[in-house]
Amino acid sequence: MTKTVPEIFGSMVFNDDVMRERLPKEVYKSLTKTIATGKTIDATVADVVANVMKDWAIEKGATHYTHWFQPLTGVTAEKHESFISPVGSSNVVMEFSGKELIKGEPDASSFPSGGLRATFEARGYTAWDPASFAFVKDGTLYIPTAFCSYTGEALDTKTPLLRSMDAINTQALRLLRLLGDHTSKRINVTIGAEQEYFLIDKKYFDGRKDLFYTGRTLVGAPSPKGQELEDHYFGPIDPRVSAFMAELDETLWTLGINAKTKHNETAPAQYELAPIYSITNRAVDHNLLIMENMKRIASKYGLECLLHEKPFAGVNGSGKHNNWSICTDAGKNLLDPGKTPAENVKFLLILAAIIKAVDDYQDMIRLSISYPGNDHRLGSDEAPPAIISIFVGEELEAIIQSIIDGKEYKGVKAPVMDLGIPSVPTFRKDTTDRNRTSPFAFTGNKFEFRMVGSSQNISMPNIVLNTAVAESFRQFADKLEGVDDIDSAVSELMRETFSKHARILFNGNGYSDEWEKEAEKRGLLNLKRSVDAYKRFTLPKNIALFGEHGVMNETEIKSREEILFESYSKIINIEALTMIEMVSRDVIPSVNAYIAELADAAAAKMSVLPDVDCSVEKDLISKLSSLNAKTYKALEKLRKEELKAAKIDNFTERAESYCYKVLDAMDALRESVDAMEVLTSSDYWPYPTYGDMLFKL
Repeated sequence: MTKTVPEIFGSMVFNDDVMRERLPKEVYKSLTKTIATGKTIDATVADVVANVMKDWAIEKGATHYTHWFQPLTGVTAEKHESFISPVGSSNVVMEFSGKELIKGEPDASSFPSGGLRATFEARGYTAWDPASFAFVKDGTLYIPTAFCSYTGEALDTKTPLLRSMDAINTQALRLLRLLGDHTSKRINVTIGAEQEYFLIDKKYFDGRKDLFYTGRTLVGAPSPKGQELEDHYFGPIDPRVSAFMAELDETLWTLGINAKTKHNETAPAQYELAPIYSITNRAVDHNLLIMENMKRIASKYGLECLLHEKPFAGVNGSGKHNNWSICTDAGKNLLDPGKTPAENVKFLLILAAIIKAVDDYQDMIRLSISYPGNDHRLGSDEAPPAIISIFVGEELEAIIQSIIDGKEYKGVKAPVMDLGIPSVPTFRKDTTDRNRTSPFAFTGNKFEFRMVGSSQNISMPNIVLNTAVAESFRQFADKLEGVDDIDSAVSELMRETFSKHARILFNGNGYSDEWEKEAEKRGLLNLKRSVDAYKRFTLPKNIALFGEHGVMNETEIKSREEILFESYSKIINIEALTMIEMVSRDVIPSVNAYIAELADAAAAKMSVLPDVDCSVEKDLISKLSSLNAKTYKALEKLRKEELKAAKIDNFTERAESYCYKVLDAMDALRESVDAMEVLTSSDYWPYPTYGDMLFKL
């Protein structure tokens, strides 16, 4: 890198500094007001912004622009248009209008709509999101946009996300005004999404049909070594991986993404990147760019980046820790408890609202991270369980209990940490530990939602969190408006809320069998598989939640429900067909070939020495033949279950069949295949092994 980080940071982003420098003063004021308040932008202002944005982008090497949007596919979409406009018969000029900036018209018929649109109803609209900065990448100006149908329904993840941000802003301001805050003009939700991922040598990826088609290994015996020595976590970074990380950092910095932390994660070949937090819609855009660039840059180093939640069985899966907080437009973090949290009424009331929201809508919290890949991850190898609970730590739990009991909280002063080494300074330790098994953990000044899957767009988890908390704020504001004694009313509201929703608080081991039994006693939901969660999307209480705050109407919710079930079925269908092809075309023939070699070797020995001991060959032939026959039966069972599931018309029943029949058949088939792998010569086994992929970079 020839330039310093401050010199390159945000250099490819049409950010606030660029706008302040290049836009006329009044235009800049109007645009920043639009960004701050969410008000509609004036058409004349849009024309000026478009022209300046175009000139800036051309200086950065752009020849095209695209409305960059997030359809309900889980990935981004883009259609590129050049800036050129003909002048006469032989010349062109570079033009870009306010209309082109504000609105695009991509074909909407080929994106998932959940029945909202017929294929012949093709028109869709993209609408500029001014609060997410445009940027230049690969010679194109990228304009972050929302995506809707011709009739106005949201066909993307950004539209309901922006609506949820407005909802929590509206209701939070109502509550803050009642608590005496008359200066805050907007409340923002900030997100810092830590991204976990695997890197393997590309030649091994290319040798695995399952990784190529599905992102995870459908067969594979464990390596002799896994993560049991715990020697990969925070260990020295491999030089090739370090070079990849350096280029990734530099690329992300030019895009204005605060890539802050990078390190080896727990599993072999697993890594993590953590950015500094930013406002929610930008954080979502940034995370999508992080994933895209991880994949793209890895290939330059002969690596493949795996973002699946569970690419390898038996070792840690990958998550995306969604660090969620609320702040004012002046930058004050409303989840900062301060030095005396027991006396911080504003913080405690907001904490009560969040606890209530998570308890009231635990089904939607679970649904928001439900995805086939995440089902393999949750509840094992450091991933949180499927049961939703909140960790607040010993100090806050004691404060909450004192409020419930109506007693004064007597805090414990933080002890001093002294390591007994004169040269090492002493310091005050925190008053509480961290809980790595909690799905939703308070970590000092934010909540860490640890259930989010590594491959997911983080919009849905934040849509649900924002809207559920907005509803708690709404109910609190309704109760407090017009009361005579606000202090007494707030105290009673907190006592009532904490008493009713304390069941969702849990500071213990989320992996234990005891917790599952305890959670059932408390009446907490245990939605172990995605399809169980999907069924709850259209419950009246959930439709009412999103409708009340204008985030999604009933039609949009039902369309998303259908898309979730359909997507689930399609993903498992692809996995099943891939597994069938791998086992029938590669595994069974390879094992048969090895059995034939063993038989030939035994026959050759006996032709020379009739009484020679061929027990090794005979034993292997017997075991492998038995396993191969078992494998074939399991393969036919999988074929049968897959065909049955594919023929089911009802999208809910089809997904259930893939979930409870096809996946179980796949697990049974894998068991026998993996047993054959450890008995078959590596010269015959058709795929790179776990040992190759996890330890040979």
